[in-house]
Amino acid sequence: MGQPPGGFPKRVRQRILRDKEPVKGRPGASLPPVDFKQTAAEMVGFLHRTPEHSEVLSYLLYPKVFEEFAAHERDYSDTSGLSTPVFLCGAVPGEEISIDIEAGKTLIVKFLTVGDPHADGSRSVFFELNGQPRDVKVIDRSLEPEAKPGLKADPANPCHVGANMPGMVVTVAVQPGDRVAKGQKLLTLEAMKMQTNISADRNAKVDQLLVKPGTQVETGDLLMTLV
Repeated sequence: MGQPPGGFPKRVRQRILRDKEPVKGRPGASLPPVDFKQTAAEMVGFLHRTPEHSEVLSYLLYPKVFEEFAAHERDYSDTSGLSTPVFLCGAVPGEEISIDIEAGKTLIVKFLTVGDPHADGSRSVFFELNGQPRDVKVIDRSLEPEAKPGLKADPANPCHVGANMPGMVVTVAVQPGDRVAKGQKLLTLEAMKMQTNISADRNAKVDQLLVKPGTQVETGDLLMTLV
């Protein structure tokens, strides 16, 4: 981090370093050179976007910490607007919090209550958003689910094909071992009487097929793998 004015006291330096020689000059000068463009290209793999220069620097300094931060942001979006007590401990029933999402835009969230557990280990959380009643289903990690949850697709793994919405698989257009072209339909999901096709994003071969017509899936469930 640098040298304090006048340097470190000699006795402190000897006690810490023992038989090691102290670094002279700027510590960064002895580090190997870094290719910022190559690092930024590597980061696109788990960020799924071009990183800012400040993010490249953060990743180079703290690679594991930054990857965990990026995964948190991918799963929960930007949580920096939450106060520390709410982020760490959660709100209490009846508590109202304000969250600034951008300049001039504030969300008023009032936590109401938590519903009974579901078979999959989730609960419904009820709240008001700017005065309007809302609810969302979340996993309660303190519960042992009665039903085994489905495998989740890894967004950073290009071989995983995940569900883009909750619904039911109505058709499966491929089988393990089939070769598919970019843009080819893999399967069809249906929700609320509306159907959506999931297509291959590249030329590949179907490896594993984890669903069949009639399978109910949640957003992010792993449907198949490609190689």
